[in-house]
Amino acid sequence: MVQATDRHNKKEVKDELVEKLVHVNRVAKTVKGGRTMSFAAVVVVGDQKGRIGLGTGKAAEVPEAVVKATNEARKNMIRIPLREGRTLHHDVHGRFGAGKVVLRTAPAGTGVIAGGPMRAVFEVLGVQDVVAKSLGSNNPYNMIKATFDALKAINSPRMVATKRGKKVGDIVSRREGMGTKEVKEEA
Repeated sequence: MVQATDRHNKKEVKDELVEKLVHVNRVAKTVKGGRTMSFAAVVVVGDQKGRIGLGTGKAAEVPEAVVKATNEARKNMIRIPLREGRTLHHDVHGRFGAGKVVLRTAPAGTGVIAGGPMRAVFEVLGVQDVVAKSLGSNNPYNMIKATFDALKAINSPRMVATKRGKKVGDIVSRREGMGTKEVKEEA
């Protein structure tokens, strides 16, 4: 937990972000004198209320790489709209390189059904009920970036209503009536 001071009020504001180390990759480079080792880290940071960031860092030591990745993740935070603060608004697909993911909404009590790197993303995002499937690549970098691609495509009913110039009630009520045909009775 990092404490920062607000420059206008001179009060301490607590920055409650959850950091999760997803993957560390050891890279060996062969040079004239032998091999040099370096490390690459992937970190996701979130406030468990709909904000999340992704960062990568490289350094000669693991802790330095993690610090670099964490700082980058804090800079690149985005806001994701959540339904009832626990799940996604609608099903969505994401893709990055060969990594493809499918994210589906789930009823209360389902939990996070996701594997590996995607689970870390949902835990720091604050999603409690979701079903996710990774298709294609199992590379952590591509899986996380595909998950971010899918999350960026999520629209809340409020966002859709403002784009269309309508009220939220019109959008939500129309969704319930979709797919049913009304048969007119001829008198």
